Amino acid sequence: MLVSMPRLIAQPTVIAPAGNKPKQIQEFAGRVNSGHSHVSVARMVSPPGWLEPGQRPAFEEITVVLSGLLRVEHAGGTLDVHAGQAVVTSPDEWVRYSTPGGAEYIAVCLPAFSPATVNRDAS
Repeated sequence: MLVSMPRLIAQPTVIAPAGNKPKQIQEFAGRVNSGHSHVSVARMVSPPGWLEPGQRPAFEEITVVLSGLLRVEHAGGTLDVHAGQAVVTSPDEWVRYSTPGGAEYIAVCLPAFSPATVNRDAS
């Protein structure tokens, strides 16, 4: 019988972000920090006025806002996601994220985030 044990993730790996301003992405679980390909979990600390290019990811993303406001533009309009709320985006759905006043949030991607599957709009 194979015995498994819990595995401590002592610290995240900081990943370089896309967007117009510096944002910190701390990957706890995912392709880079833990070798997970089926899920990624990252903490984002985003400054006021941050905006990233639109994208059409090949993964589902569940985002929980811890503080501030995350704005999510989509084909049908705009959602403002406040602290204590979450948003779920589907694979192949066009979205663009921004943080008008800054925000801290957790993003969970299924399968794990990959630059190859985020499908960002051309600059």
